Amino acid sequence: MTETLDALKERTLGAIAGAADLAALDQVRVAALGRKGAITEMMKGLGTLALEARREQGQRLNALKDAIAEAIAARQAALEAASIDARLSSERLDVTLPARPEREGRVHPVSQVTDELIAVFAEMGFAIAEGPDIEDDFHNFEALNIPPEHPARQEHDTFYFEPRADGSRLVLRTHTSPVQIRHMLSHRPPLRVIAPGRTYRCDSDMTHTPMFHQVEGLVIGEDIHMGHLKGCLRDFCEAFFEVADLPMRFRPSYFPFTSPSAEVDIGCSRSGGQLKIGAGDDWLEILGCGMVHPKVLRNGGIDPERWQGFAFGMGIDRIAMLKYGIPDLRSFFDADLRWIDHYGFGALDVPTLFGGLAR
Repeated sequence: MTETLDALKERTLGAIAGAADLAALDQVRVAALGRKGAITEMMKGLGTLALEARREQGQRLNALKDAIAEAIAARQAALEAASIDARLSSERLDVTLPARPEREGRVHPVSQVTDELIAVFAEMGFAIAEGPDIEDDFHNFEALNIPPEHPARQEHDTFYFEPRADGSRLVLRTHTSPVQIRHMLSHRPPLRVIAPGRTYRCDSDMTHTPMFHQVEGLVIGEDIHMGHLKGCLRDFCEAFFEVADLPMRFRPSYFPFTSPSAEVDIGCSRSGGQLKIGAGDDWLEILGCGMVHPKVLRNGGIDPERWQGFAFGMGIDRIAMLKYGIPDLRSFFDADLRWIDHYGFGALDVPTLFGGLAR
């Protein structure tokens, strides 16, 4: 039996080393370790041996199985590496070839509008703040004064992860407001930042998608009041939409993280089946805003008795649709080259206030 095991080992290891591809290697594995393989059949015969002989033979067969399994794994890794090398050699791309004008890439409207927002707010002295897409309950809800019974905290509206050991659950952030909390906790006032980024909610139709983009702004200082907020947003809207004396109105509203709160509308007209932003007989809602709630300031480590501030937030996808006449939000994520060719921007169309945001 010893000679049989040694011969089987030598023959199988030789077949493994000589396997030319993964299919051949799998045939060797089945012949040795499959349900009707040589080693499997020997294992079935252990019951006919005496106790001591069974123990000794079982140990030798297990050692042989382990050696063959290790050899198969090593050969599989080598064959996979060789396959990748072959693909890299055969699919090599010559990056020195000149670009073809008909295949020129385009900048996505969301990227372009984000750059436009940054250009406008940078002129006002705003810095950019960033935060993680995966948030905890404190930063996404509790610190923003959102009560436990608020609809935004329900399963039907928010993407939750599985509970952790302590029972808490992480979420895909539902807004970029957690960035404001993180910035307040890590910086001392005065503060002036915007936080553009991806956000996630359980919704999908012509004007909603499960993943979308928002930008939120935060200003904290001494003696900040509602007049500063209104002036800031008026300057932004007129610069972004490139409409002088743009009609605007601030409607009282409610948000847990600001008090008082308002929603902002801009004037428009819809004559001839076309939407035109500016003077007209209709209004478009574009953003929400308000004075930062004292509880939110306190949760951010800032004394509300000394410091005040305002915050605002808007959907980047939504204002891109309004500005560039894009009818369906879902088209932003379809990866349709025809759509990108139509609505996209040239790589050198860098938005600036002095050069023009849209070219």
